[in-house]
Amino acid sequence: MTMMVEGDVSSTEAPVDEAAALSAAACLFRSLGDPSRLAMVRHLALGEHKVVELTRHLGLAQSTVSAHLACLRDCGLVTSRPQGRASLWSLAATPEVLELLAAAEGLLAATGDAVILCPAYGEVPDR
Repeated sequence: MTMMVEGDVSSTEAPVDEAAALSAAACLFRSLGDPSRLAMVRHLALGEHKVVELTRHLGLAQSTVSAHLACLRDCGLVTSRPQGRASLWSLAATPEVLELLAAAEGLLAATGDAVILCPAYGEVPDR
């Protein structure tokens, strides 16, 4: 996916459907927008894991972990390979995913985690 920034025109590249690129980017961010899926991605950055290991680490039900992994797989972020009766899960594009997570952490640091206060997407404090 290539998203063009306004004024970024290259004569060697084919024109980009900006609406399609933005839609794909929004889908990517939604796939990482669930705290459990994001925790799985971060844990898989350490290496391959079985569902039972992720279940134990995250404290989630096996069915929940499997559903989140299916979502991440369908988005192209994780892959699995059989090992006996189980599957080993890993990141599909490890360097790019780690780069994205690092950029997100940098942005959160730069904004002082202001997104938490966002009335639309932030966390609502307990009342």
